[in-house]
Parts: sequence; structure tokens; C-alpha cells
Amino acid sequence: MMASRACPDTNAALQAGARDFDFVLVPGRYDSGPEHWQSCWERCLPVWQRITLQNWQDPDVDRWVGAISRLTARSGKRAILVGHSLGALASCCMALDHPDRVAGLMLVAPAEPAKFEADDRVPACALGVPSVLVASHNDPFMSFRRAEHWARVWGSELVDLGEAGHINVEAGFGPWTYGLELLRLLYLRAAA
Repeated sequence: MMASRACPDTNAALQAGARDFDFVLVPGRYDSGPEHWQSCWERCLPVWQRITLQNWQDPDVDRWVGAISRLTARSGKRAILVGHSLGALASCCMALDHPDRVAGLMLVAPAEPAKFEADDRVPACALGVPSVLVASHNDPFMSFRRAEHWARVWGSELVDLGEAGHINVEAGFGPWTYGLELLRLLYLRAAA
């Protein structure tokens, strides 16, 4: 199990962080399957909430934002959103739409907004919260050059994973303990 392989300090820090923040998984189109790192994290650390949608096939960014909004409205805590692909784009929109509910963003392999006809919806400005954008040089959904651009626009720290595809199961990412360490560092920035 991932919890036994992850750094105990990382797990402990995230569990402590759950007292102050909600940790919310925002999967991309088609949801994240059982071997995806988001699902592995959800099973192995008892800190997660996860958005739900009735139709994961319809890539409407506003439907994703609505799901995040409904989930976060039920809590008195601000959220650290962990979005993958389309979920990363929706997380950016949520930060701009509801800054009072978002404390930080982990944007993993965000898709190019044009791929989902979201050019006019995705913010083209600083997001106003600590954020990290994790990108790959051979991601079919966003070139690394464009990831660099969006990191600058959003004010995100850029993490270069090299040749890591779409940072999903097909690219070899199951439990992805390094991602949890990135999340721990983001949480510490949000808590400061």
C-alpha cells in the first residue's frame, strides 16, 4: 500500500493539515480509475474528499466547477484542490470564482484549455493562492512550453517531471509518492 511506502512525515503532515483544510481530488475527464494516483491517494490516506459527476464523459469545465463548488460549500474550511487534466483547469476556475473557499492548488498535467473549448473560461491571470503546476515534456494534452506559459500566468511554481506523459496510469503513475511530497510542500505554503 502507498501509505507504507510514502514518507511517514509526509503522511503525518497531510493528516495534520486536514484539521485546517479540506483536501479535494478533482479528476479529469472519465474520472480517475482505481490504479490512478488520485485513487491510490484516496484509498491510502484518510484526508480526501472527491468531486462526483453524473457524466464524466462530457468535458464541460463549468460542470466540474459546479461539482467543486457544491462539495466545498458544505465545509467551513478552505480547500486545497488537487486537479488532474481537465480537473486542473476547473480548479483554476474555482479559485477565481470562489477565492474564499480555495487555499491552494496542485495542478497536475493540466490540459490546454482549447482542447475543451474553455479558452474564455480558464483564467488568464494570477490565481491568488499558492499553486504548483506539475508538467511533462511529452504530455499529449499540453506542451511543456505552454505549461511554462500557464505557470507564469497563474503565478504557479512549475515542477518539471521530464518525459512523464500525461502523468496518469498509462504513463506509469500509480501511487506516485513524490506527488504527495509536492502536496505537503504546497500545504505548508498555504498554511503559512
